[in-house]
Amino acid sequence: MQVTIKVNGEDRSAEVEARHLLVRFLRDDLGLTGTHWGCDTSNCGTCVVLLDGEPVKSCTILAAMASGHEVRTVEGLEGAEGLDPVQQGFIENHGLQCGFCTPGMMLTARALLDRNPDPSEPEIREAISGQLCRCTGYLNIVRAVQWAARHPAQQPGGQPGEQDGQAGEQDGQAAARADAPAESTGRAA
Repeated sequence: MQVTIKVNGEDRSAEVEARHLLVRFLRDDLGLTGTHWGCDTSNCGTCVVLLDGEPVKSCTILAAMASGHEVRTVEGLEGAEGLDPVQQGFIENHGLQCGFCTPGMMLTARALLDRNPDPSEPEIREAISGQLCRCTGYLNIVRAVQWAARHPAQQPGGQPGEQDGQAGEQDGQAAARADAPAESTGRAA
């Protein structure tokens, strides 16, 4: 069957079997390997993408179910103005850990901040509760989301925002990892 899904703002079509999972469509058919595929049982959450702005585990969605809808992957987070604040927050606060859960965590964080720009720590922990970090590094992930909340996305023609003047309080901890940009954008394999 033919499916057409708007992926990261661009209509993408492919001929797929009816049982073809969305995660396979993204990774195998489109080559968007930033979406990781972990447990294949919907427990780990590494395959989370945004479907019409809502986080979904792409190993539980058929590509045919997503046809006619909009999907955003980690490759679609970076904009013309640069990294999404969530991506930068993960770099600044060592939230990348091993990187396997990172794309799903970042997309979940983006969805949270889109509907709640100033979430509390319990709200952040609740939002990411469906995803497993095997590095047990939730503290740095929570800090990364809090950092992103204090640094809202740059508006076209504007300057990056700082909501509370606390920018830079953790900036001195910026990750020196050479692979941080690749991990945060889905360019790492």
